[in-house]
Amino acid sequence: MIVASHRGPERFQREADGTFTRQRGAGGVVSALQPLLAGGGAAWIAAAMGDGDRAAVAAGAARSDDFDLHLLSLDPDAHRLHYDLISNSLLWFLHHGLFDLPRRPVFDDRFEEAWSAFRSVNQAFADEIVSAARDGDPVLVQDYHLALVPAMVRAQRPDVSLVYFQHTPHCGPNSMGVLPTTAATELLASMRSCPTGFHSQRWVRAYEACCEIVAGMAPGPAFAAPLGIDPEALDASASGPEASRELALLDDLVDGRRVILRVDRIEPSKNIVRGFLAYDLFLERNPQWRERVVFVALLYASRENLAEYQAYRAEVEHAAERVNNRWATAGWTPIALDPEDVYPRSVAGMCRYDVLLVNPLKDGLNLVAKEGPYLNERDGVLALSTEAGAFDELGDAALAVHPFDIAQTASVFESALAMDSDERKARAARLRELTASRTSRHWLDELVAHARAEAG
Repeated sequence: MIVASHRGPERFQREADGTFTRQRGAGGVVSALQPLLAGGGAAWIAAAMGDGDRAAVAAGAARSDDFDLHLLSLDPDAHRLHYDLISNSLLWFLHHGLFDLPRRPVFDDRFEEAWSAFRSVNQAFADEIVSAARDGDPVLVQDYHLALVPAMVRAQRPDVSLVYFQHTPHCGPNSMGVLPTTAATELLASMRSCPTGFHSQRWVRAYEACCEIVAGMAPGPAFAAPLGIDPEALDASASGPEASRELALLDDLVDGRRVILRVDRIEPSKNIVRGFLAYDLFLERNPQWRERVVFVALLYASRENLAEYQAYRAEVEHAAERVNNRWATAGWTPIALDPEDVYPRSVAGMCRYDVLLVNPLKDGLNLVAKEGPYLNERDGVLALSTEAGAFDELGDAALAVHPFDIAQTASVFESALAMDSDERKARAARLRELTASRTSRHWLDELVAHARAEAG
């Protein structure tokens, strides 16, 4: 089996004595695939992400105990254009509906240079796949950074068993039409060259509509295969000493109060600011809940080299400060904002919450919406955006949140906190049943099956 993803399962750092140390790679794709494939002989093709990775490649030290690791030492300028300008500043914003269209995007000669770099990076991945793939190897190409890879592989190795999976949503034809026609057609033609998967049937329909309306072509085979949780890993984390310590600290912090929780990257699509504004409105409407509930926001930095993300982080911090300045008392801080990425702290929060807010503007899936209900020990209520891919699976047992409507979200807080114990218990039991019934292994098996079925 071959996995191709922008990030690899391990990162490398060169020490003063010239040796290299390793740490686990970051990102949702790595978190999903690494434990499923470790030690199984899979090849993993990824980009060298920084100076340490590139130095390890040059020294022949980019090796893994768990994988046949292929790190591509890409031209730094081309890689930056591929990752920052096209992947993160264009395609991510496009698929999540984040553009302020009267102002952005603007396509000029700089775009042509960046798109050429995006194409060249995808070609480097495709060439490595062509070189590494043996007869019958299923090749799993992961996410929008590598959307041009399938057609490039097909052009050289039509025999390869290939599947492309996109972890983000897919935008509809109106948004796809924002792209220059040649770029949109190139993306869609590549995706249709092999089975293409998404976490939700909604994104399948959007992709198919783009093929037909924007590119004037029939879509290729497409499927929905939502990622599931890893129950064993979650159980191990929740029962570990670090999570126990974090849970004790959290209990001290909230001092017996009810907890509204969110766990997110500081990222515009996660809709953090509107969540705080809805909480502000909830406290205004419901004076009886003041000093009785704490909004615990476990947030961590993301893509801080991009100006939009720096600005959004400032907005998040300002919104939390505004709520706290308005409502805090001597013994109560309404929003506990924690910007550190401490995984055991997130696990502790998911065990402890009374209400879990997951209100993205749009999300391919949102795994927190599954992990939280699986781990929770208090019959917590899930308040879930209808625009999260996970809503397709969990919506009947959750409280639906309209991500743009803070008045409706404030009403959801009211309903969740006032819900009687029988209804909370029934909803929580149903959520646990749903989240436990589909694991990450099911998702991987479906990807492999689609790759092999198409080849057969």
